[in-house]
Amino acid sequence: MSAAAIDREVLQQVRRIQVRTSRLVTDVMAGGYLSVFRGTGMEFDEVREFAEGDDPRSVDWNVTARTGRPHVKIFVEERELTVLFLLDLSASLRFGTVRRDGGARVRTVRQAAAEFCACLALAAARNHDKAGLVAFSDRIERYVPPKKGSGHVLRIVREALGLEAAGQGTDLAGALRFAARVQRRRAVVFLVSDFLTPLPALELRRLARRHDLVAVRVQDPATRTLPRAGLLRVRDLETGAYAWVDTDSARVRAAHAAEWAARDAAHQETLARAGVDAIEVRTDRGVAEPILRFFQMRELRGARR
Repeated sequence: MSAAAIDREVLQQVRRIQVRTSRLVTDVMAGGYLSVFRGTGMEFDEVREFAEGDDPRSVDWNVTARTGRPHVKIFVEERELTVLFLLDLSASLRFGTVRRDGGARVRTVRQAAAEFCACLALAAARNHDKAGLVAFSDRIERYVPPKKGSGHVLRIVREALGLEAAGQGTDLAGALRFAARVQRRRAVVFLVSDFLTPLPALELRRLARRHDLVAVRVQDPATRTLPRAGLLRVRDLETGAYAWVDTDSARVRAAHAAEWAARDAAHQETLARAGVDAIEVRTDRGVAEPILRFFQMRELRGARR
């Protein structure tokens, strides 16, 4: 396929995602986004003279000593939010199977991940917040600094869908360290990956202490089960290694299921210890339901506090 044909296909995918996500944000997501993400905290506004009812703990002693009259620091809620997507573009995200909703089109893990990013980036733009992107594989592939505007969101979606990654593997730790360097102010950071590579616990905890970090696992359910199809030659998309698998063997299928169960348990335990929330996205379903469940969970948690 020529480069021009690939560009046309990416553009068509961007347009399809733009239509779906625009409706989603307008119809159901905008209120949830606004109620869950209220800004990054408090920022300094001004210093003024102390007035009756002011909190003595807010006295600015430097200004008070200089003027001879008590002054207080005034803070206001910081409304502007920054949303940063750390998007895994390793080779394993190219995997996809035919959707079961009656269509014959294959939806890859990467396409589902891009649609997830588009939804929340568009919600950020509608709320006049900034959105940015760190695309990575076993290296940093592209950094799109956070900015406002729907045009900027389209750039993020184009990069998420069409950027040709130079690397094949996955370096989650490197992506988390890079985000910590480039994003100094507190932000909402979505780490979007299939997480076939185990989570780096140390880097996860460090970033979660400074930012509101959310792990978004995007998967094709076909990766979790082995069909009974006899002897299959399979290839690891990231390493290129081949192996023969006897899918008719009950022992092999049981071992495959046990490995996934162990991965799930380790994944959930690492996130829990780091205090990181999780979102699960599947390629055979839309992204709206998991996003709305996440919003509801955050709202319930806030109501209990």
